[in-house]
Formats: sequence, structure tokens, C-alpha cells
Amino acid sequence: MSVKNTSVDLKFVLASASPARLKLLRMVGIEPIVCKSDFDEDAVRLEDAEELVTTLAKCKAETVAPKFGTALVLGCDSVLTVNDRIYGKPESPQIAIARWRGMRGKMGKIYTGHALIDLKQQRQIIRCGITKVYFADISDRTIEAYIATGEPLNCAGSFALEGKGGMFVDKIEGCHSNVIGLSLPLLYQMTEQLGYNATSFWH
Repeated sequence: MSVKNTSVDLKFVLASASPARLKLLRMVGIEPIVCKSDFDEDAVRLEDAEELVTTLAKCKAETVAPKFGTALVLGCDSVLTVNDRIYGKPESPQIAIARWRGMRGKMGKIYTGHALIDLKQQRQIIRCGITKVYFADISDRTIEAYIATGEPLNCAGSFALEGKGGMFVDKIEGCHSNVIGLSLPLLYQMTEQLGYNATSFWH
């Protein structure tokens, strides 16, 4: 029977510059060190969404990990699939408009890869969260107005559930925070699996 580490002196590192992921961690009492990964995401070309996001999450975490001695390093990556086609961040407003025209009124899936590296124990856990998202059947005018805000250009799938884009999601099936970019329940499971009490990271 393993004994949980109820008191840990470990830094928690977020290998991402995502404001949404940082906000989620702060919401549950974790104040991470933010260390953006400079990993070139274009270097990874995979056709399977789950394999793609878990590989990218792992690469991001592994790029940042050598900068720290003992820490928990979290890397994440998200994509949207609609009709089995993978969508990351749109490269331009025109692409974002075209994507929304193709996904309105449809169901998509958000895949978020999570890689948690424990430098103290030299262990790592990699998981993927999948959430179904049902998009409203919005008009061309609404799509253009939404893209004009600039919000969709920084988001996988061209929408932010926690922002203006939340108006255009009819319902979700699965983890809410996974759609935003980090599944909090999955993070809890991963820290527990490494032998830590997740509450010990509260500040």
C-alpha cells in the first residue's frame, strides 16, 4: 500500500504560456511557475488526434523539464476534431471563418493531451482527455462578428468556451475544463497516481 505525500516541497511548473490553463490552475489553488516551451509543434505530424496531442504535451514538458531540479512539470496540448478532421489554432481570420462555417450545427471532439513529469521520482504520466462539444447553428454574420473579436485566433478549434465563444456551444459531454485546455479531474488523478496528495499543491 503506497503512502501519499501529504506535504511536498515541489515546484509545480506549467510548460505553457496559455492564460486559460494558468487561470484553471489558479482556480483550484495551484500557483505554478510558468515556463513556456519553445518546442516546434510543426515538427510533429500525426494523423491520430489522441497520439498528436499526447506527443506534443510530452515534448513540451520534456523541453522545459531540464531547467528545473525537482519539480512537477505539466505539458498540455489541445486540438478539435470535426468529422475526424483535426483542427488546431487557425492561421488567419479567413481560415477561422471557413472552419466555423464547417462546424456550426455539428458535434466536435476536443482532445487535450496531458504530460506530467515528476523530476524527483524520475517518472512521467501521459493521459488524454476527450470531450464532445455541440456547436450552435449560427449565421454567417455571427461567425464574422465573432472572428472579428480576435478571440478564436488564439484557440484550438477557433473558439473559447470560457469567453465569447461560450455563447455558441449548445452543450458539452465530458469534462468542462478539458475544453478550455486542461482537465482538472485528470490532473488530480495523475498527481495521485504519482503518490502525491493534490491538495498539497494548494497555496
